[in-house]
Amino acid sequence: MSQKIVIALGGNALGSSPQEQLDKLRHAAAVIADLAEEGNELLITHGNGPQVGMINHAMEQAAKQDADIPYMPFPECGAMSQGYIGYHLQQSLQNEFHRRSLRRNCVSLVTQVGVDEEDPAFQDFTKPVGCFYSREEAEKISRETGYVFREDSGRGWRRVVPSPKPAEIIELDAIEQLLKAHCIVIAGGGGGIPVIRHENSLKGVASVIDKDHTSSLLARQLHADLLMILTTVDRVCLNYGTDSQQELSEMSLSDAGRYLSQGQFGTGSMEPKIEACMDFVQAGGRAVITSMDRASEALHHQNGTWITAQRLH
Repeated sequence: MSQKIVIALGGNALGSSPQEQLDKLRHAAAVIADLAEEGNELLITHGNGPQVGMINHAMEQAAKQDADIPYMPFPECGAMSQGYIGYHLQQSLQNEFHRRSLRRNCVSLVTQVGVDEEDPAFQDFTKPVGCFYSREEAEKISRETGYVFREDSGRGWRRVVPSPKPAEIIELDAIEQLLKAHCIVIAGGGGGIPVIRHENSLKGVASVIDKDHTSSLLARQLHADLLMILTTVDRVCLNYGTDSQQELSEMSLSDAGRYLSQGQFGTGSMEPKIEACMDFVQAGGRAVITSMDRASEALHHQNGTWITAQRLH
């Protein structure tokens, strides 16, 4: 039986260079094509943390070195990352569909997401973007630019920006029409380009919306059957990276809430994925977190961590 599935791909899993990203997306396309061959209706979102940071840094360096090159605002860098990643993913899917003689259309949609300008997140900096630096490198860049850096899960230091909650998918009607036309839609890339409504007009704002929260909002507003978050691990773990690490095949909403309060999941990494799944499950949907390689298995309950309203086993 076919389902309407929102698939969220992690930005860190897409590589750090155009060629590496294209290589990884060829693999992702094969996994997504498996789900498409089963007749599922698919909406694909993706992260952009490393990519938007790379674009922003490159544009700033270019502007510093050449007065004729203008400063590029952060929302525009987000739009560039949507086009760059969407192009690679769309092309990879089209090539895979052609190889399989599968007649499915695929389209990338530059997506704006409305946020509340009074969101308290604008007074905080929590969302990692860009590449990893040593502490010394991060401190030097911070002195030169005023950027805020934080240590990220023991992997190094990264720039952090505000991360407001998504409130409105501006292009929702267009997405619905494309899905009804049997298109596979790539939308909400990087959580969407954050915009605020000002005097009945939209205006971009320098921040990054967590793509998992946007994926959850899209899944709810599209009345999807399943939210599938693909990351770098097969299952969510307790005590991750320790001798007492424990994989979870399922979590009830009460379990997930308890683990969050215990600080089991890294802020900015696994924590927003759990929160996004909880929001969707509370609205009546089903959600699973797994790796790219296990997506097909997870769809048939053979892998992954399922978040459920109540414990099943």
